Order: sequence, then C-alpha cells, then structure tokens
Amino acid sequence: MKFIRFLILLSVIVSSSVQARTLLVLGDSLSAAYGIDPAKGWVALLDARLKQSYDDITVVNASISGETTQGGLTRLPALLERHQPQWIVLELAANDGLRGTPLRIIEKNLEHLLDMSTQAGAQPIIVGIQLPPNYGPSYTRKFYNLFSELADEYGIPRVPFLLEGVALNHDLMQADGLHPTAEAQPILLENVWPYIKPMIDG
Repeated sequence: MKFIRFLILLSVIVSSSVQARTLLVLGDSLSAAYGIDPAKGWVALLDARLKQSYDDITVVNASISGETTQGGLTRLPALLERHQPQWIVLELAANDGLRGTPLRIIEKNLEHLLDMSTQAGAQPIIVGIQLPPNYGPSYTRKFYNLFSELADEYGIPRVPFLLEGVALNHDLMQADGLHPTAEAQPILLENVWPYIKPMIDG
C-alpha cells in the first residue's frame, strides 16, 4: 500500500513539473531593480500577482544591470535551454541607446533576440523605452519607433513605455535620474500588466 501511495505521489509530482510554465524576463537595470530591494522590483511584483491566479507559472528574472542587446544575445541561448520558457519579456536596448549605438545594430540585435525566442517556441513581448531628449530628436524618435516597428513586424505585444508616468516625476526617480525608486515599481507593473495578462491567457 505504501508503495502504491508513493507511485501516486510521484505521478503527481512529475505531472506538475511537466505542466509548469515559465515566464522569462530578459532585461537591464530597469528590470533588475537597480538601487532598491529586488523584492520590491516590478518583476517580483509581477511574480506575486501571477501567483494569485496562476499556480503553475514561474517567473525567472534574468535581468542584469548594464545589460545590452548584444549581452542579451550572448546569454539567451543558455537561458532558453535551461528554463524552456513559454513567454519572454524582452526589456533591452536602453543601454544601447544611452551609449549612442547605431540604430541599425540595435534593430538587428533585437531581431535576433526575437528570432531566437520564437524559434525556441516562446511567445515574446517587447518593452518600449524612451531616451532622454538630450540625445537629439532624430535619434530618440527613431529609437522609440524601433519597438513598435518590431512589434508590428513580428505580430507580438508591445509595452509602449515602461517608465510611463514615472520618468518625468522626480519623486519617483532615483538621484541619477535614470532609475525608478521602489515607490515607482507598482506603476511599472501596471504599465506592463495589460499586455502580459492577455498573452498568458491567450
């Protein structure tokens, strides 16, 4: 009898592991909770919210401060193999833009990231970023438009601007003027949630 119970328990465990689904966040400092407690970052808040309704979803935050699209390309293959995610939240390119990386290189890297994601069977969502105006109107406009153009090209969801309602509010930004405070993180979550939930429910 004990052996039969063991087999039943083992079957439940195996079944649960097979059905478990993973959402991978591949981002930079904006998703790595730079300068604040990681437990208060928007990705951790997303994880907590998902757990309220989806007990089979695991959120993996593979974001690193200072990450670029090229760095994401280097790391993504191993992340795909290890976690086999169903969904990928791609929040990269801010550091590329801040460094003045040519737009054609940023676009090419983002395309490769999206191609790798879809070829692995994952559903990507791209997160839009705006640069400070001091980078010039032409570069900043074309940089921002990259995200919508890629979303249209690949037919994927796009968060228009991760820092909407935060970037211009000095009380919600850290002293460097680039990174949101802990108090801003719930706003970031609300900026991405309307695009992530339909993708998961889809």
